[in-house]
Amino acid sequence: MTEPLPGQIRLDIFADPVCPWCLIGKAELDRALESRPDHPFAITWQPFQLDPQMPQAGMDYVAYMKMKFGDEKGILAAMKPVMEASERLGLWINPSLIERVPNTLNAHRLLHWAGLEGVQTPVMSGLMRAHWREGQNIGNPDVLARIGEQAGMSGTVIRRLLATAEDRDEIAAREIHARQRGIGSVPTFIVAESHVVTGAQPASLWQDVIDELTGRA
Repeated sequence: MTEPLPGQIRLDIFADPVCPWCLIGKAELDRALESRPDHPFAITWQPFQLDPQMPQAGMDYVAYMKMKFGDEKGILAAMKPVMEASERLGLWINPSLIERVPNTLNAHRLLHWAGLEGVQTPVMSGLMRAHWREGQNIGNPDVLARIGEQAGMSGTVIRRLLATAEDRDEIAAREIHARQRGIGSVPTFIVAESHVVTGAQPASLWQDVIDELTGRA
């Protein structure tokens, strides 16, 4: 977990890399941060599984989407705003490449280890890109190791840790604690451990928050 430096403000983000609105919410926040390079945030990505009952091996993507949205018409209706928002933000996601919806516990374990090395945000970016743009299975240890390596982590260490139960209980306990605090959907942002912002908010909102925190408003 990244502890804020003096003068920084903690921003906890509860998200799952397979959640489309987390992808969009991150892109909006990224735009705001890029426009305010002197922002005060120290970001920590917190674990939250969109579907904690997902089988360990994941599920066929089409079968999963039909289970959630009924039929092809329901799937298209659910994905339409996602596709429109992603195109507006230049994300160019490609759900047609996704073959399986993974169990994301191991992805959250990787994010936890990335936090210890100060590379959580690059790893979350890699997880989202792999799932949404490349259709890779981010439940696969080799895929996770490659994502970690791209962020400067040791793929050998990641593979070794994933083969054990290391930090499984830690991730599960943190998610249970989040749900007990009333967090029931993602993305959820908590500013300075007190102010809650839910959903994929526009960059303009984050710019206003940053301006207020830095005295620009």
